[in-house]
Amino acid sequence: MPSLSDLDLRPSLLLAMWAAGMAVGIAVVAWWRIVGPAYVWVAGGSALLAGAFAAFGGGWAIAGAVLLVIGTLLAKRTVPSAIAFGAAGVAYLVHASEMAGPLAAITGALALGGVSCEMLLGHWYLVDPTMPRWALRRLDGAGVVGLLADLGLLAATGAFAGTAGVLEWAWVGLAGFSVLLMVGVWYSLKEEGYEGVMAATGLSYLAVLTSLGAVALGRVLLQL
Repeated sequence: MPSLSDLDLRPSLLLAMWAAGMAVGIAVVAWWRIVGPAYVWVAGGSALLAGAFAAFGGGWAIAGAVLLVIGTLLAKRTVPSAIAFGAAGVAYLVHASEMAGPLAAITGALALGGVSCEMLLGHWYLVDPTMPRWALRRLDGAGVVGLLADLGLLAATGAFAGTAGVLEWAWVGLAGFSVLLMVGVWYSLKEEGYEGVMAATGLSYLAVLTSLGAVALGRVLLQL
C-alpha cells in the first residue's frame, strides 16, 4: 500500500475520500435514528453522485458504489441500511488508500464527510425543527478534527516545503478559512430559534467548497 510520498493523484482519489466520508456519516446519522428514510434517500443519492464517478477508477470503488445503492434502497430498515453505508465507506477508503495511503485517506474522508453530512443534516433540520442539534454539532466537530488532522499530516509529509510559494499559502488559507467557517457553524447552532440553524447551514455550504479546495490542493502540493 502506497504512502504519501508516492501519492497517486487522480480525481478518483478526491471523490473516493468524499464518498467514504459521506457514507460513514450517513451510517452514523441513520444509527442515531433521528431522521426518517427520506433523509437517507437524499443523502445517499448525494453520496452516490461522488461515488459513482469514483467508481470509474475501478476496484473497491465499484463495490462502494454498489453498497451505497443498497444502503439507499434499504433506507426504511435502519440497521441493514446503516451497515451497508458503513461498508461502502470502508470500500471507498480502501480505494483511496491504494492511491494515497491509509492515513491521508482517513483524514481527507473525515474532513469532507463531516462538513458535507452536517450541511445535509442542517437542511433536514429546516424540514423537521424538532431534530436535536447535538447531531449537527458532532458532525461539525468531526469535520474540524478531520481538517486539522489533514493539514498537520500533509504539512509533516512535505506539502508545506517552501517550494510552491503562493500555492502553499493558498492551501493553508483555505484550510484555515474552512475551520473558521465550521467554528462559525458551531456557534450559530447555539443561537435559539430557526435562524441559528439557517445561519449554520449557510456557513456549511461555504465550508464544503473551501474544504474540497483545501483537501485537493494539499495533495497537489505533494506532487510539486
